[in-house]
Amino acid sequence: MRRHDRLATLLDDLAKDGTIEIDDAAQRLDVSPATIRRDLDALDDEGLLVRTRGGAVPASVAYDLPLRYKTDRNAAAKQAIARAAADLVPPGAAVALNGGTTTTEVARALATRTHPSLRLTVVTNALNIASELALRPEIEVVVTGGVVRAQSYELVGHFADLVVGELHFDVAILGVGAISVDAGACTAHEGEAAVNGAMARRAREVVVVADASKLGSYAFARICPTDAIDILVTDETAPADTVDAFIDAGVKVVVAR
Repeated sequence: MRRHDRLATLLDDLAKDGTIEIDDAAQRLDVSPATIRRDLDALDDEGLLVRTRGGAVPASVAYDLPLRYKTDRNAAAKQAIARAAADLVPPGAAVALNGGTTTTEVARALATRTHPSLRLTVVTNALNIASELALRPEIEVVVTGGVVRAQSYELVGHFADLVVGELHFDVAILGVGAISVDAGACTAHEGEAAVNGAMARRAREVVVVADASKLGSYAFARICPTDAIDILVTDETAPADTVDAFIDAGVKVVVAR
């Protein structure tokens, strides 16, 4: 396992279990305890956890896995989802994109698909997405402004809410931290949820992009209820009963392959 993947796994385990024991982690990841100690020391240096005698605990209660450690997770599924979502965007559309690994792939798919005769306007609160699209002459990029969240590179706060509230979108394509029929689309941070929810309210069509690991789960803050979602784009490992539940709730489901 590569160091990047190992660090992401340790952070995932910490978020899930609330603690890491060095010997247990070393056995589970098939590396030496010394390797785990170095990994935990590196994560502690970045402020992502707090080292303890024999392991680590979360750095804060509001624990959120940073974007740079999510990049490689379910990459093939996210790329397939992104291509399917990009195909839903008509030429000349005004598109809202929030931050996240899946919407970053959507931005790349839109950039690959688009040519000068099929111009798009992309409004985003994600600095990394704006940076990737900025040199594409066929895409007009609008950035919301706001305060940067280091975990997701998303701009949040009053300025972001103010800008989004003055715009209209043909389609909002939203990545989520979790989505279920009962709770709707959710994310771990209330500031992100506020901006993302405003994007949904200002859009004629709301598309949620989420790989199977996000389905049927919950997160701290709601972006929008299920009845505000027009299309869910997911991957082929999504459980059939979960897909059927969204369809029964009135959401069109696109399974990307």
